[in-house]
Amino acid sequence: MMTILSCLLALLAALWLLASFGPGLFLSILAIGGVLSVFSLTGVLGGSVAVVVWLLFLAGMLVFAITPLRHRLISKPLLGYVRAVLPPMSGTERTAIEAGTVWWEGELFRGKPDWQQLLSTPEARLSAEEQAFIDGPTETLCAMLDDWQITHELNDLPEHVWQYMKEQRFFGMVIPREYGGLGFSAMGHSEVVTKLSARSVTGGVTVMVPNSLGPAELLMHYGTEAQKDYYLPRLAVGEEIPCFALTGPTAGSDAAAMPDTGIVCKGEFEGREVLGLRVSWEKRYITLGPVATVLGLAFRAYDPDGLLGGEEDLGITCALIPTSTPGVNIGRRHYPLNQAFMNGPNSGKDVFVPMDWVIGGQEMVGQGWRMLMESLSAGRGISLPSNGVASGKFAARMTGAYARVRKQFNLPIGKFEGVEEALTRIAGLTYMMDAGRRLTCAALDQGEKPSVVSAMLKYHNTEGMRKVINDAMDVHGGKGICMGPGNYLGRAYQGVPVGITVEGANILTRSMIIFGQGAMRCHPWLVREIEAASLEDAKAALVQFDDALMRHLSYTTGNGARALWHGLTRGYFAASPVDDESAKYYRRLARMSAAYAFLADFALLFLGGGLKRREKLSGRFADGLTYMYICSAVLKRYQDTGRPEADRALMEWSARYCLYEIQVALDQILRNFPSTATGLFLRAVIFPLGRRYRTPNDQLGHRVAQVILEPGEARDRLTGGLYVTTDPDDAAGRVEDAFLKVVEAGPVEKKLRALNFRPGPTEDAGAALTALVTEGRLTQEEADCYRLAQEAVRRVIMVDDHPGRRG
Repeated sequence: MMTILSCLLALLAALWLLASFGPGLFLSILAIGGVLSVFSLTGVLGGSVAVVVWLLFLAGMLVFAITPLRHRLISKPLLGYVRAVLPPMSGTERTAIEAGTVWWEGELFRGKPDWQQLLSTPEARLSAEEQAFIDGPTETLCAMLDDWQITHELNDLPEHVWQYMKEQRFFGMVIPREYGGLGFSAMGHSEVVTKLSARSVTGGVTVMVPNSLGPAELLMHYGTEAQKDYYLPRLAVGEEIPCFALTGPTAGSDAAAMPDTGIVCKGEFEGREVLGLRVSWEKRYITLGPVATVLGLAFRAYDPDGLLGGEEDLGITCALIPTSTPGVNIGRRHYPLNQAFMNGPNSGKDVFVPMDWVIGGQEMVGQGWRMLMESLSAGRGISLPSNGVASGKFAARMTGAYARVRKQFNLPIGKFEGVEEALTRIAGLTYMMDAGRRLTCAALDQGEKPSVVSAMLKYHNTEGMRKVINDAMDVHGGKGICMGPGNYLGRAYQGVPVGITVEGANILTRSMIIFGQGAMRCHPWLVREIEAASLEDAKAALVQFDDALMRHLSYTTGNGARALWHGLTRGYFAASPVDDESAKYYRRLARMSAAYAFLADFALLFLGGGLKRREKLSGRFADGLTYMYICSAVLKRYQDTGRPEADRALMEWSARYCLYEIQVALDQILRNFPSTATGLFLRAVIFPLGRRYRTPNDQLGHRVAQVILEPGEARDRLTGGLYVTTDPDDAAGRVEDAFLKVVEAGPVEKKLRALNFRPGPTEDAGAALTALVTEGRLTQEEADCYRLAQEAVRRVIMVDDHPGRRG
């Protein structure tokens, strides 16, 4: 018994050593040698077997310790393998991978997150000026937006709304103040979009697009001084309406394969011959295109006559073209699922574009793909994620209120467990989406350009939007499906696929982009190994590859040791930056991070470049990384808001939900790993005691649902930033009005139940109330309170109807 115990303790000690301090050559020798010594001294390892094992250990130690020997036996063969399995990286792939920065997602990917880095990131906050703009012009604009009028009657924003947006510089939020813009932070920009989108998708998108990927963003980073001085002040006040044309009929998700061309040539412009490009293109799905006065255009430039003195294929180029230019065909529109924001096709044939119209001038010809990739990370991390949060907040506030005031079987429907399940998901997913938005805005406001994070958040929040809107529609039932001026959910439901599709279709984002770029960008040694393998100098390639490889092996072994150690100890010894009710979730997430990193390394080892074609596996890795990021954001938000007890249920539900989804993703990767034997080995390391995480239980779910069924600070915090009105003539306002009146009438209703107040179907409820007042069993104030609540509920539960065939 003592022998077995001694051996187990030796193994655990070695595992702890490698997990805690990292497996450098010295520590690895110490750990393995120590285990072998204990096994030999206790007699578990003896005789000829012991001799063989010790010889193998000493031989391995010598191979790794003596550099020429290691080069010959390990590094050189592996270098050949890497060159064989990894396809050459295309220019567009390299640009996408190099664009932007690696931030917190890198810590999670590498298996040993530094929690202090996360918690030391300043919370995203609004400046006084931004808050005043949200409380003033944004609040006023929301009051001006009648979504039924916009989407059904006008199929456009009213002219006075367009004018107000221009006057208040809604189109210039990201433009610096020195150019006449508002110069808002990412958080300020996001809060405005969130508030507007919750009120009207059309209003939100119309403001979102000029401040996202478009001419202003590109001009600020790459434009010439003359271009900035001319366009930015005009864009800030809406004198110019911009759009950006990237997608075409044959180049959607594969935007880099666009067939649109620009041939370098000389042409006449303003009475003189200048150098430019003869551009032909066909684009579609371009938001604001039908009303744009300036068209941002991406196309591939060619120089067949060598006028620029370089290669013929110059690469993707971006230019600004006034839509009044002869040959530009623009103005027709699409109708994206009954949303009224302007969106349509445009085209041109042999349109002469002077070189001065290229964003950044002649020296930026061919640099368009880099410009787009670097700029997309900011806009994609704000616009659609904010729209997803808007849907979540609005669904949470409206559905919770509706479930409180709507009764069936003499009970508010929110008390039925089936409805409560939907309410729980709405509240929990909204908390998660908003946490992700806030953390990403914090990164952007610190100067980061995290392209992988932006892709993850766009995917997560638009998918979350789909779930919460579906749940909200289920709870509302017929109220949600009858279109009319009183329906506050229908258009949001119809518009869900728009957010899912644009700025990188979610299927593509999940299955190819998140992990495809994340693995290359976040892995500490992979790119160095690939770069070494691509060197033509054989000696330099071997030296650089060997250095990266040894570091890579240490990294992988350390993650494997941590994954196994944390798996055996259920994460108890993992690091946590706090000592409160959320500490266990930091530890569990650290465990999942190590497991993820270890598994990702083996997938890259076995599949190499072929992993790009294993989109199901790549998608599951994307799920794991995304939920690790969102879980981090949830824990960060809980700390940033002062760990309010009223939010504890939301934090715990969200953290458990994320951990379970991470576990599911890793389990599905293991079940479908290319090598069954390797998959079983990896499962033993990652889940040595089985899959221990479970979905949030019903008790916790009940506490989460109560957040949106009751008025209070947690409800207001969860749905903060919305336009809230109690105007009974407003579709959403009448729900809020009824909710507050029903809550106020709660004690009166309880008193009436005690009085057995149940008017029959033919009785006059008002007369019955009056009788109770006359009898002195109810005060007039109580009767009025109850009556007003019932009238408010009646206004809410009624649905729109319209003239039929007979009138």
